[in-house]
Amino acid sequence: MLEQLQKSFQKVIDRFQGGRLREEDVREGMREVRRALLAADVHVTVAKEFTDKVAARLLSAERLQGVSGAQQVMAAFHQELVALMRSDQAPLPKHPRHPMVLLLAGLQGAGKTTTAAKLGLRLERRENRKVLLAACDLQRPGAVDQLRALGDRLGLDVHAEEPGPGVDPVGVARRALERARDQRYDALIVDSAGRLHVDDALMDEIQEVAAAVTPDASYLVLDAMTGQDAVESARAFAARLDLYALVLTKMDGDARGGAALSALQVTGRPIAFLGVGEKPEDLEEFDAERVAGRILDLGDVVGLVEKAQEALAEEEAALDYEKMLSGRLTMQDLLDQFRMMKRMGSVKKVFGMLPGMGRMSGLLEQVDDHRFRRMEAIILSMTPAERLHPEILDARRRRRIARGAGVDVADVNRLYKSFQEMKRQMKAMRKMMTGGRSKKRLLRDLKRSGQLPNLPGYPSN
Repeated sequence: MLEQLQKSFQKVIDRFQGGRLREEDVREGMREVRRALLAADVHVTVAKEFTDKVAARLLSAERLQGVSGAQQVMAAFHQELVALMRSDQAPLPKHPRHPMVLLLAGLQGAGKTTTAAKLGLRLERRENRKVLLAACDLQRPGAVDQLRALGDRLGLDVHAEEPGPGVDPVGVARRALERARDQRYDALIVDSAGRLHVDDALMDEIQEVAAAVTPDASYLVLDAMTGQDAVESARAFAARLDLYALVLTKMDGDARGGAALSALQVTGRPIAFLGVGEKPEDLEEFDAERVAGRILDLGDVVGLVEKAQEALAEEEAALDYEKMLSGRLTMQDLLDQFRMMKRMGSVKKVFGMLPGMGRMSGLLEQVDDHRFRRMEAIILSMTPAERLHPEILDARRRRRIARGAGVDVADVNRLYKSFQEMKRQMKAMRKMMTGGRSKKRLLRDLKRSGQLPNLPGYPSN
C-alpha cells in the first residue's frame, strides 16, 4: 500500500542523512516531494500547501543537538502528513437511532457490495451488533445475488427482493428498514446502485433512497486506484448527498495514494475506513498517524498487533514464550505459528507492517505465500512423533516426508536447517535477556541489527 509515495519520501529523507538543513537543499527536496505527490495523483493545491508547510517548519526550526537532518525531515513529514489527513470525527455516528442506518453510495465497481458485507461483519464481531444488509442495487446484474452469497458466507442476514415490476430501490430500502425495526436489528446497512459515471439519474435515485431511510450516516465508497478521479467523484456526491465520511477500497492494490492524501482537504469529508484486501476481515478504521507511518516506512506495529489479536482464538492467546526462548520449539509449534500467520492475512502484507521493510523491498518480493504452504505441507507429512521430536528425522524419514508433501528432499532439509537455526537464535536471545555475555553472538546470529532473523524457507539478508 502506498509504495510509490513511500519510496519518494525515503529518497528525499536520505538526502539529509548526516547533513545540514540548508535552505537550498530543503527547497530542492520539497520540489522532489511535490513532483512525487503529483505523480501519486495528489491534488495540485494539496501538494503545494503540504510542501510549503514542511519547508516552513524545517527552515524555522532550530537544529537539535544529537538529531540528524534526516530525523528532523522525517518528523516534519510525519507531523504534516497527520495534519493533512486527521479528523476528530468517529468512523461511526456516535448517537445513532435504533436501528442505526448506514447508507453506502458510489460509482459502479468501487466495491460497495463487498464493503457492505465487510462493514456488517465488523459491526457484528467487534461491536456485537445484530446487522441486516439491504440489497438495493437493482441496476447491476448479479448485485443482489452477490450480497446474498456474502451474507450466507459470513452469517449475516440480507433483505433482498428479486428485481421486477413494482420492485424499486426506494421500496426495497423502506421495507428493509421496517424489517430491521420489527425484528430488532441494531444496524441496517443499505447497499445502493452505482453507475459508470456521475449522472443525474444516479443522484436522483440515491437521494430518494436516502429520503426513504433517513440514514444516520452516508458513506461514499471510492476506488483508491482511480486516484484523483475518486476525489472528483467525491466532490460531485458531496454536492447532492449529505455525506458523513468516505471509504477507500483496493488500498492493497496499485493505489498511488493521491485519494488518501487529498480526500479530506478537497471534499471536506474524512476517511472512515480503508479496504485493504479481499478477505471479509480486510476493512480497517482509517488512522492518520498509522497511514503516515506506513508512508514514511515507520511501519504499523499497532495494526500488526491488532491483526494478531484477531487471528488468535481465546485458547491460543497465551503463547508459551518460556518454551520458545529455551529453544524447546517443536515442528508442531512451527505449524501452529504458520496457521496463525495465515489467519492474519498475506504474509507479505504482515511483513510490510514492520518498520523499515520499505527499504527491504527486494526481500519482500521474495516473500511468497506459496512457500509457507509448501512448508506447511512438509510438516503435515510428518508423523506426530516426528513433529514433536524432529531430531529423529533420518534420511529415510526425510525421503518419505518429501514424497508425502510433493517436494524435493532438499526442501525438507532446508526447513529442518532453518528450524534448528531458529532454535539457536531463541537460545541466544534468552541468554542476552537474562544477563549472559552473548550479545555479540546474538547480533552475529541475527545477521547484524536492523535485519530480519532467518525465517524457514526464506533467504537470509
